[in-house]
Amino acid sequence: MNTQSYLKGFGIYLKLERSLSKHSIEAYLNDVNKLFQYLEISGFDGNINQITLKTLRDFIAWLHNLGIQASSQARIISGIKSFFAYLLQEETIRKDPSALLETPKIIRKLPDTLSIHEINQIIEVIDASKPEGMRNKAIIEVLYGCGLRVSELTDLKISNIYPETEFIKVTGKGNKERIVPIGSTALKLLNIYINEIRVHLNIKKNHEDYIFLNKFGAKISRISIFNIIKELVVSAGIRKNISPHTFRHSFATHLIEGGADLRAVQEMLGHASITTTEIYTHLDRNYLHSVITQFHPRS
Repeated sequence: MNTQSYLKGFGIYLKLERSLSKHSIEAYLNDVNKLFQYLEISGFDGNINQITLKTLRDFIAWLHNLGIQASSQARIISGIKSFFAYLLQEETIRKDPSALLETPKIIRKLPDTLSIHEINQIIEVIDASKPEGMRNKAIIEVLYGCGLRVSELTDLKISNIYPETEFIKVTGKGNKERIVPIGSTALKLLNIYINEIRVHLNIKKNHEDYIFLNKFGAKISRISIFNIIKELVVSAGIRKNISPHTFRHSFATHLIEGGADLRAVQEMLGHASITTTEIYTHLDRNYLHSVITQFHPRS
């Protein structure tokens, strides 16, 4: 079985027809590659048309035995289903063996959320007297103030800031663009960083439009953002498992607790489905009680 040929064709399909980002394409190809690894290990010697539903169920059982969590299994199954849909479309296979493949039930664990006080604590420990300090302040304010994914933050460009209307243009998953409001505090810090700090960097070619740069003048990496936040959280004395995504989660949670419409939050987060946004509505009982008291006719 010419696995490399299938992977190459699938990759081209994801890029040209699905318009997925490089990171997403790599994830899909890794998922399919896991299937091919399993087929080789299990001694499968048939062609692509001989893969059955039972083959795929045995593959998922193999993943489970390896200790791969249900959420990761679900993502891999999604990649496998897309792969076989592609093969069916190309008429490489006559029947889709993944059509009846079940996705494992996922128990959603709610991530830690930062309170407004804790976010202020993190910002307060940043040394703004250092060039990277002003950059890091702007990073935190934009992450929290706009609810961005870390990749959306690192890809943010100067040309996508509209200060006169207080909006930024963000490129999210699948290269989908959305317009997100940005607050005056975040705009002010961006302005200081861009005009007073960033201008003194020797900016590398093709990195001129990216907002957040490292000390070498190149676009800051996702890993750097993770490390910056980890150090700040430790300095602030916060004992929670905090990542860049925590600020996005806190952004959504604080909006909903403040009375924002779920659909509006969905739009700002760039979620394709409202069910994805609903995980951010883990509101405490006091808040829920206040909503009932305020809005229910029998209260």
